[in-house]
Amino acid sequence: MKDRNPPIVRLSALRLGLSASVLAISTGAAAQAQEAQQAAATDEIVVTAQFREQRLQDTPLAITAVDSKLLESRSQTSLTEVANQAPSVVLRPTTAAFGPSITASIRGLGQIDFNPALEPGVGLYIDDVYYPRLVGANFDLLDVERIEILRGPQGTLTGRNSEGGAIKFISRKPTGDSGGYLSATYGIRNRINLRGSVDFTIAKNLFARISGTFADQEGYVKNIDYGCAFPASGVPTRAGGANCVVGKDGDVGYKALRGIVRYNPSDAVDLTVSGDYIRDSRRNSAEVLLYANNTNPNVATPNGLPFDSRFICGRFCNYATTGNTAASFVAGAIPPLNGLPMAATQGSGRMEYKGWGLAANADFKLNDDLKLQSITAYRKFDTGFSPDGDLSPANVGFGISQLDSWFVSQELRLNAKLGDLADLTVGGFISDEKTTYYTLQDIRYVAIALPSGPLPLFPLQFIGNDPVRSKSKAVFATAIIHPAPALTITLGGRYTNESKAYTFNRFNLDGKTINGFLDPVGAANGAGYNGPNGKALTGSTGRFNGNRFDYRVSADYRFSPAVLAYATVSTGFKGGGIAPRPFNAAQAVPFGPEKLTAFELGLKTDLFDRRVRFNVSAYYNKFKGAQLTLLSCPQFGGPGPCAVPQNAGDADVKGLEAELFIQPVKGLQIDASASVLDWKWKCVVPAVVNPAGATSGCSSEPALVSQLVSPPRGVSKAQWSAGIQYEADLGNAGSITPRFDAAYQGAIAGTATIAPKGSPSDLYATAAAFTLANARLTWRNASRNLDVSFEVTNLFDKYYFLSKFDLTGAGAGSISGMPGRPREWAVTVKKKF
Repeated sequence: MKDRNPPIVRLSALRLGLSASVLAISTGAAAQAQEAQQAAATDEIVVTAQFREQRLQDTPLAITAVDSKLLESRSQTSLTEVANQAPSVVLRPTTAAFGPSITASIRGLGQIDFNPALEPGVGLYIDDVYYPRLVGANFDLLDVERIEILRGPQGTLTGRNSEGGAIKFISRKPTGDSGGYLSATYGIRNRINLRGSVDFTIAKNLFARISGTFADQEGYVKNIDYGCAFPASGVPTRAGGANCVVGKDGDVGYKALRGIVRYNPSDAVDLTVSGDYIRDSRRNSAEVLLYANNTNPNVATPNGLPFDSRFICGRFCNYATTGNTAASFVAGAIPPLNGLPMAATQGSGRMEYKGWGLAANADFKLNDDLKLQSITAYRKFDTGFSPDGDLSPANVGFGISQLDSWFVSQELRLNAKLGDLADLTVGGFISDEKTTYYTLQDIRYVAIALPSGPLPLFPLQFIGNDPVRSKSKAVFATAIIHPAPALTITLGGRYTNESKAYTFNRFNLDGKTINGFLDPVGAANGAGYNGPNGKALTGSTGRFNGNRFDYRVSADYRFSPAVLAYATVSTGFKGGGIAPRPFNAAQAVPFGPEKLTAFELGLKTDLFDRRVRFNVSAYYNKFKGAQLTLLSCPQFGGPGPCAVPQNAGDADVKGLEAELFIQPVKGLQIDASASVLDWKWKCVVPAVVNPAGATSGCSSEPALVSQLVSPPRGVSKAQWSAGIQYEADLGNAGSITPRFDAAYQGAIAGTATIAPKGSPSDLYATAAAFTLANARLTWRNASRNLDVSFEVTNLFDKYYFLSKFDLTGAGAGSISGMPGRPREWAVTVKKKF
C-alpha cells in the first residue's frame, strides 16, 4: 500500500494550478511505482484541504491550485485576479458604497454585501485561519506558496459560510535557507510596485521570514468638479484643479508587511507564529453614472438643478461631490465611533483600511500515527469610506461608514492513521467576533408625505452606531477509509452552533435619539419616539441563534494510475441573522440560514506520461432559503424605505466544470478552464416580487417564480479561460518566455427581479459579458536568479463593467457602473538570492 500522506513539495510552474475534481486516496503498489518514475519529470502537487497532506489528484474535492510562479506569469497580484482562471468562481472589488470589500461567489453562491450582519458564503482562510469578513479581503498575494480554491460546499471541512466553497492561502514557511527576493515594477499612470522577502536563521532550529509589499498607482476615472467644468450651471465650485479634475478614482495605495517565526527542532514539533499589517489608503472605487432621473425637489442641487442625465459624465469620469451639501440637510455634530475621528473619510471621497493579525500554528507528532494541530488567531481592522451614490452635485444620497472589528478563534485537530484501513480527523472550533458599524446616511430621495403635526414621520438623515456580536462553535470529524486497493470512501460530519446579536442605535444629526423611524403613535416632543406598537428601535437588540449538522459522503475509484472517478454528496450553509438596516422597529426581523445539498460526479485523468491532464466535474445543488433583500415591505411597519433580507426562495442549480493542462514538448505549456451554470428558481416567497405578498411560505406559482433573475445578482452563467506560454532556451543568454492569456466572463445581473422591458433597470443594470486578454514577455538569466518582464493587461483595451449598482428600485433613480481597468503596461525586475 502506498504512502497516503506524502511530504509537501513546492509547486513548480509546470503545474499551472489547473487541478480540479480532486479525488480520495487509494492506489496500489503498481501505481506507486509508475508515479515514482514520473516524479522526475513533474513535481507532485500536494494540498491540505482535508486537514492532511494529500496528493491533489487523490483528494475527493473540486480544487484549483495556483502557485506563486503561475500568479507571476499571469501578472496577478491580488485575490480577485485569480478568479479569472478558476471555473465557477467570481470575485470582484465592490462599488464605493461597500468600501474596500469584495463580492465573492462560487458555483453561484456567495455574498455581495459587506454588512457585518450578513455572512460571506465563501470561506476565506490564511494559513488555516478563518477570515470572517469580505471587508479588506482583496488581499495582495504576498509571499504565498500556493492558493487552493475549493469549489462546492465545505460544510464538514471549513464549516459555516462555505456553502459555495472556500479559498485558502498557504504562505511560504521559513526554512532558514538565507534566501529571498526583491522585485520592482514601474508602469502606466506612475504605477510603482515594490515586493520583497527574506528567509533567515535566528538560532538553531529557529527560523524567520519577513515579507513586504508596496503598491501605488494613479486612478483611471476622473472625478470632475461640475461647477468648474460648467460655470453657467450655477453649481458651486469645489476649486477643481487642472482641467477641473479633483482627483482620479480607482487608484492604488496598498502596503503590507508579514512576518513568520518558526521553531522546528524535529519532525515531532513544528511551531509558527505569524503577524501581518495591512494599510489600504486610496480614493473611492472607479464608478461612472449610467442613468439619472429623480424629480424629488429634495435631491436637487443647491441651486435647484434636478437630478437627470446632465450629470452623466462619460466612460471614465464622474461628477461625484462626496459630502458637498448632502450632509448638511439637518445641522448638528456627528458623534464619533468609539473615539475614532471622521476626518479621514468625511467628505473626502476616500477609503481607509487598517488591519492586523496574529496567529499561532502548532503541529505535534505524538507518534507515527497520531498528530495534533492547534490554530489560534486574533484579527482586527478599522475602515472608513464615504461614497456619493449619485456621482453628481445633486443631493440624492450620501453616506459615511466606519467599521471597527475584532475576531478571535481557536481550532484543534487530531489526525490519526489507523493502519492501512483509514485516516481519521476529529476536532473542534470556536470563534468570537464583534464589529461596530457606525454610519451616517442621507436618504432624502425617499418620496414620502410628511404629517401636518409637529412630529416628522420620517427623518431623512440619521446616524447609526450598531455593535454586532457573532459567535460560533463546532465539532467535526472526517474519516478516509480504504476498503480495497483502488477504492476510497470519505465520511465527514460537522455540528455547528452559531449566534448573533445586533444592537440598534439611531440618532438625528444633532445627537438626539431616534427610537423608530415611522411614528404613528410616538411622542410629540421630537426628542425621541417609538415605532409601531410602541416598540423602540434604538437600544433594542435583535438576536439569532441556530444549530446545523452538515455531512459529506464521497467514494472514489482509481481505474488505473491515469484515471480516477468520484461521487460525492455533501451539505453546507450560510449563517442567518438580523435585518441590519431597519427603518422602523418592525423591520428588525431575523432571517434564517441558506442551506445546500450538493451532488457531484468527477473524473480526473493524467494521460500520455502526465503530459495531458484533463479534469471534469458535474454538480447538482438543491438550494433552500436564498437570502434576498426586500426593497419594498409595507408588511413591516408601513410606508417608507425598506432593505430587509429574508429567506426568499428555493432553487435547483446544475453546473459543469472542466480544466485542462497540456505539456506537449519541453518548455511549451497550455492551460484552459471552463464552466457553465444553470439556475432555476423552484419557488419564491411572494413578498420578494410583490410588496403586498406574504413574507413567508414559498410559492411555486410560475407568475411569481418567473420574476426572479436567474442566475441571481452577482452570478455568471458561463466563463472560460485559456493560456499558453513557451520558454525558449537561449543557452548562456538564459531563456525568454512569452505568455498569452484570455478570459471570458458572462453577463451579471444588477437586480434581483426581472425588470420590465425598456425600463432603466432593463437597459442599464446588467453588466454585459466580456473577454479580456493579457500578454507577458519574460527574460530569465542562465542562473535563473534574475527576471525582467514586460506585461500588458487588457491587451485590446476592452471597455467593460465589473459590476453595476441599481438604486432605481429603492427610489433613488440612479444606476452606476464600475468600469474595469483599461489597457495597462508595466515592466518588472526581480532578483532572487
